[in-house]
Amino acid sequence: MSEPHPEYPHLLSPLQVGSVTLPNRVLMGSMHVGLEDDLGPLKKMGAYFARRAEGGVGLLVTGGIAPNIDGQAKPFAGKLTNRLEAWRHRYVTGPVHDAGGLIAMQILHTGRYAYHPLAVAPTAIKSPISMFKPRKLSGRGVERTIKAFVRCGRLAQQAGYDGVEVMGSEGYLINEFLVEKTNKRQDEWGGDYDKRMRLPVEIVRRMREEVGPDFIIIYRLSMLDLVKNGSSWEQIVALAKAIEAAGASIINTGIGWHEARVPTIATMVPRAAYTWVTARLKGEVSVPLVTSNRINMPTTAEEVLARGDADIISMARPLLADPDWVIKAQQGRTREINTCIACNQACLDHIFQNKRASCLVNPLACYETEVTIQPATTKKKVAVIGAGPAGLSAATTAAERGHHVDLFDGSDAIGGQFNMARRIPGKEEFDETIRYFTVRLETTGVHVHLNTRVSADDLIGKGYDEVIIATGVHPRRIDLPGIDHDKVLSYIDVLAGGAEVGKEVAIIGAGGIGFDVAEFLCHDPEHTSSSLDVDAYLDEWGVDRDMDAPGGLKKAEMPPPARSITMCQRRDGKLGRNLGKTTGWIHRASLKKRGVTMLGGVSYLKVDDVGLHVEVNGTPQVIACDHVVVCAGQIPARELEAPLRASGLSVHLIGGADEAAELDAKRAIDQGTRLAARL
Repeated sequence: MSEPHPEYPHLLSPLQVGSVTLPNRVLMGSMHVGLEDDLGPLKKMGAYFARRAEGGVGLLVTGGIAPNIDGQAKPFAGKLTNRLEAWRHRYVTGPVHDAGGLIAMQILHTGRYAYHPLAVAPTAIKSPISMFKPRKLSGRGVERTIKAFVRCGRLAQQAGYDGVEVMGSEGYLINEFLVEKTNKRQDEWGGDYDKRMRLPVEIVRRMREEVGPDFIIIYRLSMLDLVKNGSSWEQIVALAKAIEAAGASIINTGIGWHEARVPTIATMVPRAAYTWVTARLKGEVSVPLVTSNRINMPTTAEEVLARGDADIISMARPLLADPDWVIKAQQGRTREINTCIACNQACLDHIFQNKRASCLVNPLACYETEVTIQPATTKKKVAVIGAGPAGLSAATTAAERGHHVDLFDGSDAIGGQFNMARRIPGKEEFDETIRYFTVRLETTGVHVHLNTRVSADDLIGKGYDEVIIATGVHPRRIDLPGIDHDKVLSYIDVLAGGAEVGKEVAIIGAGGIGFDVAEFLCHDPEHTSSSLDVDAYLDEWGVDRDMDAPGGLKKAEMPPPARSITMCQRRDGKLGRNLGKTTGWIHRASLKKRGVTMLGGVSYLKVDDVGLHVEVNGTPQVIACDHVVVCAGQIPARELEAPLRASGLSVHLIGGADEAAELDAKRAIDQGTRLAARL
């Protein structure tokens, strides 16, 4: 690798950790992707991590591997308890080392978060995110658990790992022992804090004795629990010092328990919003400190390190999005980075649905052995109609393979529906995807034709071997008396057309678009979004920088909403039920904090000068409002399909033109990439 780029002197400088030299300050943080649970040799997992090692990551950390059956996240999840399982992990460490990388394995005992009936905890208190109530570990059970951690560390060393990370945060077993909220014991493992912190200290101390001085031991310490009755700052400092004395090589920052009701990694969280937590621990210990959460571009990472908040930057999803993140920073090619937008749609949402993880902006992630972009054996002339996410991914992938690609779009800019999405407060990161594809169009040589609304006649007879229709969707028009009233707007009028919207608003439809429109209209455009301002974000969600209360929570301070909004849906039940698995609750909570009224079981009657007339569970009601915004779904825009097929052209539908149930960028980019990869 060449000399560090002068723009990132801290980020790209080496760091000595014991006898090991990390080539830079980038750590790929632990993230479960589902490949850990494969049966047999872990070849797919090895290819996944080797690809990131090739990209220059300083130190990789795997997703959590259980030290025993009790600690598994779910039945048959990844564990390391014997030599056979250690042999399977050789298919991970071997490829990583061949690629010149370093890799540690995270040891994770899920405790009361486990999704199986063998769950254990310090006290038999059920968690709010698992249906299984854990059994209380006996004193002997605690000892067996410590031995399981130590055995797991030894086996990881035998499997060729350069180190391990002991997972002591996020509300998992070790974290549960630390706080009175989940540890009601009165034996040698509970009671005062010295006893409650014995478990992690004993695990690290005994593991260090077992693996020797040169093996890296990272301890993931929960520095901000974000739950009531969590750890105090004094306790966190005491634990950090004890963990260092026990033999840890590095201390990593954990933010928030999984049951916390404060967003920590979603896209509406500002970049580097939690590095101040790690900075508080600087000077209390001498081992390198890792900071994490919403650091996705080199400039942000460099700023964090330059001001001394930490010694190492942890990123997981950004390296899922772009495995060459480090090399691109090294070579001054930052504009080419495929930036993580923190949407969670293809990574965490997949994992919580028992699916393999991937990435919305990089659908090749975790499919390194199955989908590859190879030079085309036969070069074709390809027309792509529509420069939204689907069309952009198809056009750039096809051009990368050597095809001649013409990309047509009727607007004056690329991006399609992303140009509306990026206007939503909390979705500013979508700008990065448009920037990335702008550069990709240049580097792959796509011939871009904007302000060009093509007809079938424009394409027929022009020598195209393949035509890809990525024309997106049309808003669905609903049949409702008064639908042509002046106060009725579509979501496109609001998000793209710049329509003036009054102070009282009714929204028809409570899918993803309805929630986006509500979020957009709630915010005062004269004030900076809390997704861009760390202090405003912390105030809105009740996070205490001073950490006066154990757990780091305070009373939330929400600014007044810009409008009074009522959201309606035909279906009974909770609004936003089909929003993202890991982010839906955030969207609902954000709108409720801003006073949005949410109505289910609504029948729409008419719109008139007064407002929207409805029945709610059979009871007539008038929602007095200045405007009614219709977010009632979409239909595919595929008018070109029939005449093109009739002419004999090879036609493909992708994105919204293929399926318009929701504006699904994940599916659109995946379809475009996979189609172009096989043309």
